[in-house]
Amino acid sequence: MTIFLIAFITKTATPFLRFNTTATPKPLVIVTPVNVSQIQDVVICSKKHGLQIRVRSGGHDFEGLSYVSIVPFVLVDLINLRMINVDVENSNAWVEAGATLGEVYYSIAEKSKTLAFPAGVSPTVGVGGHFSGGGSGMILRKFGLAADHITDAVLVDVEGRIHDRKSMGEDLFWAIRGGGGNTFGIVVAWKLNLVPVPPIVTGFNVSRTLEQNATKLVYRWQFVSNKLHEDIFTRIFLRKVESSQRGKTTIQAAFTTLFLGEVDRLLSLMQESFPELGLVKEDCIEMSWIESVLYFAGFPSNTSLDALLDRTPISDVFFKTKSDYVKEPLPEIALEGIWERMDQLEVQISELQFTAYGGKMDEISESSLPFPHRAGIIFQIEYAVLWEEESSEASQRYISWIRRLLDYMTPYVSKNPRQVYVNYRDLDLGINNLDGNTSYKQASIWGRKYFKKNFDRLVRVKTAVDPANFFRHEQSIPPLSSW
Repeated sequence: MTIFLIAFITKTATPFLRFNTTATPKPLVIVTPVNVSQIQDVVICSKKHGLQIRVRSGGHDFEGLSYVSIVPFVLVDLINLRMINVDVENSNAWVEAGATLGEVYYSIAEKSKTLAFPAGVSPTVGVGGHFSGGGSGMILRKFGLAADHITDAVLVDVEGRIHDRKSMGEDLFWAIRGGGGNTFGIVVAWKLNLVPVPPIVTGFNVSRTLEQNATKLVYRWQFVSNKLHEDIFTRIFLRKVESSQRGKTTIQAAFTTLFLGEVDRLLSLMQESFPELGLVKEDCIEMSWIESVLYFAGFPSNTSLDALLDRTPISDVFFKTKSDYVKEPLPEIALEGIWERMDQLEVQISELQFTAYGGKMDEISESSLPFPHRAGIIFQIEYAVLWEEESSEASQRYISWIRRLLDYMTPYVSKNPRQVYVNYRDLDLGINNLDGNTSYKQASIWGRKYFKKNFDRLVRVKTAVDPANFFRHEQSIPPLSSW
């Protein structure tokens, strides 16, 4: 087995600079299996020798948990398991866990112009981690999450056995679709139910600064965004930019929208629901769904679809992210407080995203999958701070800034628990003990924020399938034996 492991050592790059320093713990060995049987061997061998496993699909875990650990570990990199088989006639696809979202979208578009899948925006994100956390994207108001459209999976369990949905049972199948990765086993492949989209969709990205009434527009957006027609997805990007007044800065709100239909219908709906934005036809672009994937991923116009196959992530900055959910509109004074904090000189680059919910998300029970953030959510917030300085002092300064911003937001966001998206992983919420038992009480501090009441069911599933807690990391679900 040792010879097998060494034979598959490969050099892989970490996509985020914060986890790519000389101080970053490195794996004892990196394994890049080319088939399921080799994954079985790795699980059995690692368990025998008391080594933890980290599983990497695309490596986009925001806290580096798919490729970093402070205890000795084996990194299982799924980069060679990227087969995608699209069945247009039955509107489904089998996707191996090492594939990226870009590769999935490309493969669907090769076969059909009117089928899609409701997953995330970034094409370099691996499907393994994305689906394991639920997976939200640009058509969630119409179709819900990626995990809502997963109908089967292939998983290697703690004993090295292979399961499909039938043999793993409905409890485990429920848990792997949103309960977080590297907790219940290693998912090798997913079966997706593809969704219909029209031949023409419409997008726009309209920006307004504070001098252009951005505060009142953002305030008004909160009252309509989750009530818009479900064919409309809308998000606001908030960032600091240079002001028209020389030497000064301001806050820019970029209203980004995808509509599953043609421009004239979108203009009518926006005029009816959000006339304050002043949207005109010239602001909009009609395109195919696959072209919208490139558009909203930030690629220049006329970019070849081959760009979706590039697995190289942009990693030239350090960053820290956090998230929140909003159930009551933020008052204007709260928005102004956000602008003040974003405009602080100590921050190089800061960005907030307000992503509207409603539509299909309101119709799905919060216990349908481990992802509980459904009815009653107006929008999700993602906070991000980015910097280029390499010192630990700089990192602490910027991370302290985003922590203070989160403290400021406490009165305005969800409560009891304060809800957080597991795919925007945040170790500030709390961590497990890596070298000993983790108590249920300890894990529930972060677990209920990610999963609400679903945390208890996840613990029961974990206890049934991995009672010795072999698959674990800083925020994996603990078994009941760890109480």
